[in-house]
Amino acid sequence: QHHRFKQSTYTQQTQAVVSTQSTGNSFNSIVSTCTRIQMTFNIVVLISGNGSNLQAILDAIDNGTIRDGSVVGVVSNRKDAYGLIRAQTKGIQTLYFPLKPFLDSGRSREEYDIELAQKIVSSFQPSIIVLAGWMHILSANFLNLLVNASTGKSIPIINLHPALPNTFPGTHAIERAYEAFKKNEIKFTGCMVHLVIPEIDAGKTVVVEEVPILEHDTLEDLEQRMHETEHKAIVNAVNVIINELKEIQ
Repeated sequence: QHHRFKQSTYTQQTQAVVSTQSTGNSFNSIVSTCTRIQMTFNIVVLISGNGSNLQAILDAIDNGTIRDGSVVGVVSNRKDAYGLIRAQTKGIQTLYFPLKPFLDSGRSREEYDIELAQKIVSSFQPSIIVLAGWMHILSANFLNLLVNASTGKSIPIINLHPALPNTFPGTHAIERAYEAFKKNEIKFTGCMVHLVIPEIDAGKTVVVEEVPILEHDTLEDLEQRMHETEHKAIVNAVNVIINELKEIQ
């Protein structure tokens, strides 16, 4: 997979342990030399809004929860997405890539997807692509172009969705779950991170987390609980994918 090597990749760390006994002239030294390769996978995050899940990933990298990944690019289809500011504050390269100019010039959504995929691959050489609040359905044209040039394998693309598998696909999932709870149709909800396929919110699940709904919850209560759970789920999912990539290196 595409990856970057940290500056400390090829370094030799030599440790000398010297012990001198007070009774005599015995002198023992142990010298061990080890070379350690540290591989960092390139993460590209696609957003359309506030970017709180992007921030969860950045925080996890800073605190060591995600050890072998680095966010190298953030892409948004909305110019005023606050997630772009989050990225720029960290010195991360950003790309604003709106759909409207394509449609206004008579080009199609499929052409947009093709050019977006080409820009992401050429600009960032991603190992993993994370859709974190990305409000645009990506077509097979996009997915088919996300291929690692050196291995010929598809670049994993994961999406965060605020519902359990096979429930409430598409938009307004939290609101729909809340209404279903009020009608006694469900007892709880949840969120998942899944691999992206052309069918909406239908790819293989990577991480699933349940989210309780309490009797006196307002919609805002449920949204807050959902977002807190999402932040954990997206970080766990990135680690799952990184570990899978490490195993096939």
